[in-house]
Amino acid sequence: MSGISPKVAIVTGASRGIGAAIARRLASDGLAVVVNYAQSRDAADILVREIEGSGGTALAVQADIGASDGMKTLFDTAEETFGGVDVLVNNAGIMALSPIAEAGEADFARQVDVNLGGVFRGMREAANRLRDGGRIVSFSTSVVAMNLPTYGIYAATKAGVETLTRILAKELGPRAITVNAVAPGPVETELFLGGKSDSQVAATIAMNPLKRLGQPEDIAGVVAFLAGPDAGWVNGQTIRANGGVA
Repeated sequence: MSGISPKVAIVTGASRGIGAAIARRLASDGLAVVVNYAQSRDAADILVREIEGSGGTALAVQADIGASDGMKTLFDTAEETFGGVDVLVNNAGIMALSPIAEAGEADFARQVDVNLGGVFRGMREAANRLRDGGRIVSFSTSVVAMNLPTYGIYAATKAGVETLTRILAKELGPRAITVNAVAPGPVETELFLGGKSDSQVAATIAMNPLKRLGQPEDIAGVVAFLAGPDAGWVNGQTIRANGGVA
């Protein structure tokens, strides 16, 4: 890519798990990557050094995407450092599980702020600042289709993400910007494993036709496709990357 400025991607929640796998994959595909983190600065710095050690370009940037100015900070930094933004991956999210009857106001508000509000603010910023021909990839969940007990609030926020995705795809189509979502099934990350017993994990694996949990790299490959040149005719879609569980 000598003499050619690389395309630039912002990946929210990229210090670990699926986000880190996405950052690695996009960097290996030649994009300069803004590695967003909220609190895990050490993990983000380690990831940046890993990417740079492999010949890629990356920058760690702290921002809370659940706050009103978080996405603006990421775009400002990306533009100041790399000259613009071509890809936004709205990966950051939180999950607090409980029956709807027992859900607390704080858990409800925070999941809405981050999972839905963060994606909305990211989409709004990208709609105004992404370069023509760009890509927006957001995260839903396969639980939207599975309707599992205790996932009510989390799944509701992700259903909202799918609706925003379909509408923004139509609004940005004239600029050749595609807008899609990925809806993973169970993936072996801290977010999924946290608070689950071995028997619960085994039961989840048994539900899947492929008889395993997804890996972060499985999801990163789907995101890389949607963010790349081969997905130029894929727009307004939600891809359920879940091994066939739903």
